[in-house]
Amino acid sequence: MKSLPNILTGLRLVLCLFMFAALTAAAGGVPGLSDQLTPEMQFALLRWSLYAFVIAGVTDFFDGWLARKLNAESVWGAILDPIADKVLVCGAALGLLGLGGQPMIVLPIGLILFREFTVSALREISAGKGVKLPVTLLAKWKTTLQISALAAEMLVMAWPGFNLSSEPEILNPVTLTAHSLLWLATIVTIITGVQYWNAAHKALIAK
Repeated sequence: MKSLPNILTGLRLVLCLFMFAALTAAAGGVPGLSDQLTPEMQFALLRWSLYAFVIAGVTDFFDGWLARKLNAESVWGAILDPIADKVLVCGAALGLLGLGGQPMIVLPIGLILFREFTVSALREISAGKGVKLPVTLLAKWKTTLQISALAAEMLVMAWPGFNLSSEPEILNPVTLTAHSLLWLATIVTIITGVQYWNAAHKALIAK
């Protein structure tokens, strides 16, 4: 039972790979498939990528919760969990950019990716200097917001594939909600990035 949290984290990585592959195929980025890609196939791929993303996002909560509940926290879990989170968020963000069609998401997604890569590099450099940057409570909420916002954007992309009404009075509020969530996640993402930068700066100067 104590290996269950790590199994869930591994499952999240597999789901991330499937999700990204499905988004890439839906965007026509798979050689040999783009010529045969019909709207029905595209929306089916978008639906399955959304399913994989949501399930992966749920495992993000349960693997940590189970690790604490079963007293099964491990070094591998501590290493794999943040990696799986980054792969999940960045994979979905890059997949959405590859799909195009929503210019409003380019800037916030670009800012999110910039922050994630920058903080990852900052953590690596700080660790080499013996400085640890613990995850803050706001950073945990940041991940939840990112997953919720990206899921909403993926829902908008896949909307016609669910046979839902595309009337403006229905789709426009859904799209606006998704964009608003994405910008909220972006703002929190930037704030946490600045917090990590300040913490690393102070710790490295104190060295």
